[in-house]
Amino acid sequence: MRRYPSIRPGLFVLALGIAVFLWGIASGTSNAERGFDIPVVLDRLPDNLVITDQSIDEVNVRVMGSRAVLRSVDPDSYKLEIDVSGAKPGVAVYDVDLSRIDLPRAARFVSHAPSRVQVRFEKRGRKAVKIRAELQGEPAAGFHLVSVSTDPSKVWLVGARSQVLRLDEVVTENISLSGLNSDHVTEARVNPGRGTVWVEDDRPVEVQIRIEADAAPESLEELETPEQELSESRLLRKLETRLRGRG
Repeated sequence: MRRYPSIRPGLFVLALGIAVFLWGIASGTSNAERGFDIPVVLDRLPDNLVITDQSIDEVNVRVMGSRAVLRSVDPDSYKLEIDVSGAKPGVAVYDVDLSRIDLPRAARFVSHAPSRVQVRFEKRGRKAVKIRAELQGEPAAGFHLVSVSTDPSKVWLVGARSQVLRLDEVVTENISLSGLNSDHVTEARVNPGRGTVWVEDDRPVEVQIRIEADAAPESLEELETPEQELSESRLLRKLETRLRGRG
């Protein structure tokens, strides 16, 4: 005899299914929060300025919405664009405004940090400087370096004016001479160093290296120094004097 004769197995399964369904809807519609970082992009920078310092590169935001909506939020698709078209040399502070970032419906920003971005601007400079090849190592035994040159011999630098004007030359990446026994041509990139300076034309330069064999003496006489020749002359005179005395 069944303990609960009024309960039908089919209705029980149906009720359980409805309960699970309603729980899923409730879970999907209940509000939750999600945090992620948005990159800061400085837009419309004037041509006569460069950015030498920026307080932050990303803003941390928190978004509220249903769990289903938050799952559809793709952090990689968002960025904070700041219009700096009116910038002048010096320091400027911009408020973080998220109102222009479109989120899915039923989702909204509830907080962000920091609330401001500080940016330092400087006038842009341009200057042509010499290129020096940075050499390492020694040629093969019996050979020596004759000359090294680059094509082009100069390169244009652009960047923060105060930094560009201080430079008189730039060096290439390291070029090895080790084991060379003939002329050598290679390509190398120019390294402007640290700071807000870069090469206007970033293509590699051609480095031309001339290597020659050491000169070999024609005879053993060339190895004698003037001091050696003088001592030998004195020795011969002494021998001649002794021979004359014996005679």
